[in-house]
Amino acid sequence: MAEPKFSCQVRVKYLPEQSNPPDGPYAFAYTVTVKNSGNIAAQLVARHWIITDAEGRVEEVRGLAVVGHQPLLAPGEEFEYSSWTRIATPHGSMRGTYFCITEDAHWFEAPVPAFELVFPGLLH
Repeated sequence: MAEPKFSCQVRVKYLPEQSNPPDGPYAFAYTVTVKNSGNIAAQLVARHWIITDAEGRVEEVRGLAVVGHQPLLAPGEEFEYSSWTRIATPHGSMRGTYFCITEDAHWFEAPVPAFELVFPGLLH
């Protein structure tokens, strides 16, 4: 039986040239690697991000595609892309969901586990 599954890994990088410490905003690039770890081809169609800053402010971003792409991934294939976000505080987090459809038209969701957005100055 066809079992759709996408797994996601994220790398984050602080963007000093797009940030304005100490008052903010703070900008971060993130690179997501999406892998089809299931056994049926499937397409990433849309996304939903929840971005939370250190003061609990939440921004939700929803839309079709990721950076203009709706990749169709065969089992074992990966798609990687980079984007960026800004938050008002030097620390925050993001988590999300990708909405996907299999080649035989079954919808499924692929969660993106929460990841931290941290200004490097906080580590000292």
